[in-house]
Amino acid sequence: MLVHRIETTINQDKTLTLENLPFHSGEQVEVIILSRSRRESRQNRYSLRGTIIQYTDPTEPVAQDDWEVSL
Repeated sequence: MLVHRIETTINQDKTLTLENLPFHSGEQVEVIILSRSRRESRQNRYSLRGTIIQYTDPTEPVAQDDWEVSL
């Protein structure tokens, strides 16, 4: 499956024209149109994505003093 992505703007008369596509004449294609504003709001859904994570002493025991040992 060949995927081709293009960003464009809808014309004043609410039409969309696509030119110079990398497909053969007569080839069947599927066209999906996504609103830019909706796509941008979806990207903000994961606000921590791409942030730096720092682990301080990642191999140290956690809550070691909360355990009781009976001998």
